[in-house]
Amino acid sequence: MAKQNCWEIKKCGREQGGDKSEELGVCPAATLSACDGINSGNNAGRICWAIAGTFCGGRVQGDFAQKSVSCMSCEVFKEIKAEEGSRDFVLLKPGQGFCVSVK
Repeated sequence: MAKQNCWEIKKCGREQGGDKSEELGVCPAATLSACDGINSGNNAGRICWAIAGTFCGGRVQGDFAQKSVSCMSCEVFKEIKAEEGSRDFVLLKPGQGFCVSVK
């Protein structure tokens, strides 16, 4: 089975062409091509916790520091971390332009 992106796991419909994208807008996790491939995802679909302004929970979230606690308890974060394994799991540091492994 292919690894799912956050919008597929959450079934939010906020990806490009998604059920709710016209009405509510497209989530930045679905469009941030600079993160494509990280944790085997499309755009930032498997590193959404590190992206400012995602739409989780029906509202715009803040930056990584503001949302890190809620994101790290989210089923998306937990599923992706488990799938990637502690050795390969990557966390993007926003604004610093590099990634670090999370052990």
